[in-house]
Amino acid sequence: ITISSVVAWLLYTYILVPFNLVYMQTIIFILVIAGLVQIIEMFIKKVSPSLYNVLGIYLPLITTNCAVLGVANLVANPDYNFLEALVFSFASSVGFLFVIYLFSTMRMRIAKADVPKAFKGVPIALITAGILAMIFSRFGALNI
Repeated sequence: ITISSVVAWLLYTYILVPFNLVYMQTIIFILVIAGLVQIIEMFIKKVSPSLYNVLGIYLPLITTNCAVLGVANLVANPDYNFLEALVFSFASSVGFLFVIYLFSTMRMRIAKADVPKAFKGVPIALITAGILAMIFSRFGALNI
């Protein structure tokens, strides 16, 4: 996320805005993300073939990850300078990692829990996601 966001910021600031091509930002950002994922896939295949085999088809699917594209779009905000864009994208990466870890941990615990049959699978996952969304939405309301 950090690398794609920085590249997106550079492209947006120094190419899209000066040449009045801002309407192309989503397409350009998707191409940046897809290219970076392909580079990472080749790197993992070379460095760790076992990890590459475990990830299988899932690694190329990252190119459609909404979080990556969302952060790239947010960082393209003209109010951010390069350092602010870098820090924002890195902090977003850490936050995304935290949430994914939290969801995977909760999913493992729910799989072992005694959940009523009607709620097994997707229903309990959606209920859990909704509760977590309500919890996380309050973090934006704190005035510290």
